[in-house]
Amino acid sequence: MTGPRYPELIAKLPSSVPFVGPEVQERQRGAPFLARLGANESVFGPSPFAVAAMQDTAGQCWQYADATNYDLIHAISAHMRVRPDNIIIGEGIDALLGYLVRLLVAPGDPVVTSDGAYPTFNYHVVGYGGTLHKVPFKNDHEDIDALMAKAAEVDAKIVYLSNPDNPMGSWHSGAKIEKALEALPDGTLLLLDEAYIEFAPSGTAPDIDANDPRIIRMRTFSKAYGMAGARVGYGIGAPDLIKSFDKVRNHFGMSRISQAGALAAYEDTAWLDEVIELAANARDRIGTIAKANGLTPLPSATNFVTVDCGADGAFAKAVLAGLIQEGVFVRMPFVSPGDRCIRISAGRPSDLDIFGAALPKALATARG
Repeated sequence: MTGPRYPELIAKLPSSVPFVGPEVQERQRGAPFLARLGANESVFGPSPFAVAAMQDTAGQCWQYADATNYDLIHAISAHMRVRPDNIIIGEGIDALLGYLVRLLVAPGDPVVTSDGAYPTFNYHVVGYGGTLHKVPFKNDHEDIDALMAKAAEVDAKIVYLSNPDNPMGSWHSGAKIEKALEALPDGTLLLLDEAYIEFAPSGTAPDIDANDPRIIRMRTFSKAYGMAGARVGYGIGAPDLIKSFDKVRNHFGMSRISQAGALAAYEDTAWLDEVIELAANARDRIGTIAKANGLTPLPSATNFVTVDCGADGAFAKAVLAGLIQEGVFVRMPFVSPGDRCIRISAGRPSDLDIFGAALPKALATARG
């Protein structure tokens, strides 16, 4: 008796996930976290209208969702002043990343990203046999010039850039990204991940024609809209590329409940504005706590603050472990020099009270 015959590529891959979730860590530590500040979720939750819409739709969950995502696509296209055929909906940005890589990357094809940038993108590239080429961060920012130069050097199929950036929270102006397109090699697609764009200062989003075939922009309902568990993301790109997603996407991947919630959330601009303000207040509070403990908060255009612990990755990891021991779930960048930091998501005042009490204890443990 034999088992399945895996392709050589799949047989060589590790069975792993990019992130260890808080639920796994809670089971390992035998207790729930007191403050969940590690996954950049919005603890402020979704719009009450989104919650009501999802509740109202729950009774229809026996039905498949509209595979064309018609209502949500038309709402987004009207708001962004683009055509409906410029929009693709998927099960969060993570799924859209996988679909895009499947569309464009064959085994051995070169792909460029930053060393330490969002690892789920790398996960998809490696899973389809692509070859990753990485450039280092520069001054805690993704280095746009280096990314473009490396893309030209290796004739990359895709170059990945997040703006604002995760895990450092840094950002570039939209004008700089517009300028960078001039250096993008022919045949290379710029994948611009704008998951945190709602939190960013005015002028961070580039002014680029949605029909420009050189770029696809991806956004999400997981952050500012507070719907990480609903798994809704969207991309904005040229119609030919957007239509090509129909070749590979899971046409019934969305649920009716998620569609209804996302549509209601998108239309509730007052709640979005409130969440953006709450996140800004939380960033300020995290910065105050960090400084009070002798640490340095980095500037952030996201719903988290990356805090420089002032030493190396081993020390930051010890601080992280100490916070987890105190019941505070946080994360840290994976790659040096970013790994000198820990990353704290925006929380409610009660969450940050817990973080503020736990941080000096964690630092004392790490230093001891």
